[in-house]
Amino acid sequence: MILSVCILALALAADAFAVSLSQGVVTRERPHATALMLGGAFGLAQGVMPLVGWSAGLVMTAAIAAFDHWIAFGVLAFLGVRLIHEGLKGEGEAAAKRVTGWGILVLALATSIDAAGAGLAFSAMDVNPFFAAAVIAVITALSCAGGVYLGRAVGTKLGSTAELAGGAALIAIGVKILLDHGAFTGV
Repeated sequence: MILSVCILALALAADAFAVSLSQGVVTRERPHATALMLGGAFGLAQGVMPLVGWSAGLVMTAAIAAFDHWIAFGVLAFLGVRLIHEGLKGEGEAAAKRVTGWGILVLALATSIDAAGAGLAFSAMDVNPFFAAAVIAVITALSCAGGVYLGRAVGTKLGSTAELAGGAALIAIGVKILLDHGAFTGV
């Protein structure tokens, strides 16, 4: 299960990573401070939002227990397809100027909305939500900090590729949840 959580974390971090790459391209001064700010803001947002989604799912658990795996698959597939669509359109590279302060907060929240939806899948994944949120936060923080440095080195070329890979990973996790719950047995 830890592998699934790590793959989920990498997939959820794809948008934030793409933003960090673009910020690395335009950051000329204080790259270490930029890497710390983006890693911290995006990591915190990505760590909190799945808990918000998980909490909402707790309220509905009894009512949806018989088909929660299909809901988890649907949410992850939707997020995955959306991420692939954005990657194909190149929207992840839209932040072409350096952002600071409130701009970082807005970007962190905007890129973590998918994580709230993914938090709904925690019960179907049979994972400790606090552990999963911590893993998502750490992986996002590290990938965003690294994205700033990588962006300085190679530019925004990897942004769309990261989103495509992230989208495919989310869909694969959704299919794995269906298989783990025996959704196709007897079909």
